Amino acid sequence: MQDKNNAICDCDVIHADIVEEVKEHMPEEELLYDLADFFKIFGDSTRIKILMALEKAEMCVCDLAVLLNMTKSAISHQLKTLRQEKLVKYRREGKNTFYSLQDDHVKNILEIGLEHISER
Repeated sequence: MQDKNNAICDCDVIHADIVEEVKEHMPEEELLYDLADFFKIFGDSTRIKILMALEKAEMCVCDLAVLLNMTKSAISHQLKTLRQEKLVKYRREGKNTFYSLQDDHVKNILEIGLEHISER
């Protein structure tokens, strides 16, 4: 007996028209690997906390360290990763460096992710 909550396709028929249609619209393999790597960045709770903070305001490393109760070194390390992946940008003002989200795409990703998990 099959569990109603466990959806398993037990068919032997291939729907070639659907398979071909979808195949034509699939991104190139390399692009899919890049997308998977992009989403791995969001797999770290510290980076998510930093991104969520920067969604609300531009902040320096010291402010982020106090907010997240972490060392400046740990924050800087995560910001470097986020910068390399073009999720955050920075600007200098005198001796201070302020970080913010790269663009509205990052903000949208965070908002949609939160909306999705809130539906659970």
